[in-house]
Amino acid sequence: MSRSDIRSLLVGAVCIVVAALVPLVTDGYWLSIALTAMMYIALSTSWALFSGPTHYISLASGAFFGVGGYLVATGMSDYDQSFWLMMVIAAIVATILAALIGLATLRLSGVYFVIFTLGLAEMIRNLVSWVQNNFLGSRGLYVLTDFTEVHIYWMLLAVATSVFILGWFIDRSRLGFALKVIGNDETVARHVGINTAWTKVVLFTSTGFFAALVGAIIAPRYSYIEPNLVFSPELSFLVVIMALLGGTHRLWGPLLGVIPFTLIWEAISIWIPNFTTLFLGLAFLTIVYFIPNGFVGLLEKLRGRPLR
Repeated sequence: MSRSDIRSLLVGAVCIVVAALVPLVTDGYWLSIALTAMMYIALSTSWALFSGPTHYISLASGAFFGVGGYLVATGMSDYDQSFWLMMVIAAIVATILAALIGLATLRLSGVYFVIFTLGLAEMIRNLVSWVQNNFLGSRGLYVLTDFTEVHIYWMLLAVATSVFILGWFIDRSRLGFALKVIGNDETVARHVGINTAWTKVVLFTSTGFFAALVGAIIAPRYSYIEPNLVFSPELSFLVVIMALLGGTHRLWGPLLGVIPFTLIWEAISIWIPNFTTLFLGLAFLTIVYFIPNGFVGLLEKLRGRPLR
């Protein structure tokens, strides 16, 4: 292990300890903001594991997040199952769903893949709403637990930490190298013997797995779950924008996008809620035209050398 790797691990460990102490020094409104930020850190970083090196823009995060939240709510509300059991089931179901979707669609690329993943998320949301309204007799489900926001925050921190650890190992593995080759030129990757389909599916399933875990953990925060809440297309766009704003070519890049964007988004949602959609569009255009490599890219440009 190189000195750079050791330094990265030490810095990561310090950041995790500091993040774990946040609920001990704040509460109420700012704890709620920290919880929301931690949710998007886990989602955006897991999204970047796949989309960062491959440059495939997936808008399916909302679908996997919704699977996690909705299955937990269904199991606890209708079948009196434990939260922990339903969380495991939700993660497994989302992983299988992501694998099937990946096998069927990852031969697509560019705008076709973007459109398909967005359409998939909307199809699942409408299908669940139709089943709920026509067969289950009620629109919403209750998720009643003893968890406080502190408990939920620490669980999300554990998920985010797991994502970073997995990403650190992948970045230093043959799988990580294969992903980078695919991102640079998929045709070349195939010619040098890389199984591009298998490589992409493996990482895409990890995105589904972590997004479902986050959705399951967040469900008790909502207490009352309905399809339009957990299968939100807005969440998919927020995850993408936050990750791109920070920069996806470094594992820690999304952190730089999630924290400021969460604060700005919260302010806009409170003071001018009718402009949230317009703000999302403006944010996306700003990133594409002015900071395509995110804040990480800007920092690297100012320093004149890559950040590690």
